[in-house]
Amino acid sequence: MKKILLSLLVVAAVAIAGSAQAQSYSSALGARFGVPFAASYKFFVTEPGAIELFAGFRGYGAGYSWFSANGAYEHHFPITGAPNLSWYAGGGAGIQFWSWRNAALDGNTSISIFGVLGLDYKFEEIPLNLSIDWMPTFFVNGFLNGFGGGYGSLSARYVLN
Repeated sequence: MKKILLSLLVVAAVAIAGSAQAQSYSSALGARFGVPFAASYKFFVTEPGAIELFAGFRGYGAGYSWFSANGAYEHHFPITGAPNLSWYAGGGAGIQFWSWRNAALDGNTSISIFGVLGLDYKFEEIPLNLSIDWMPTFFVNGFLNGFGGGYGSLSARYVLN
């Protein structure tokens, strides 16, 4: 737990120290194709800083599934020589609601914290934003208490403005 918190503090310090460039969009709505499969809304609160809210579902063949709601802060860093492409780092938290097919197991709720590292691209000619990221996740309680692995996804969003 201490290592994860230290890692998030380092990411935040790097984000604050980094240089910023105006983003080519201010908000976008779409889907995350990964873990979980989710609806995503991303909006910039400062030139380099964005909030991403996403909620989705994951089913498992072993007889259980979960719905999750998450929020993350993502600080964007432009990639020199690549217009509309940036890398980002940040972190966030989520809540997962588990359901079971086995009557012997009760429903459960988990709280998670995660880091995020990814690439973000906005097409010049069309209102489309693509991103790909990795989210190492730590579950604080519940079914997956402890490190839950590195989740990630490819996101496609319609740029609203």
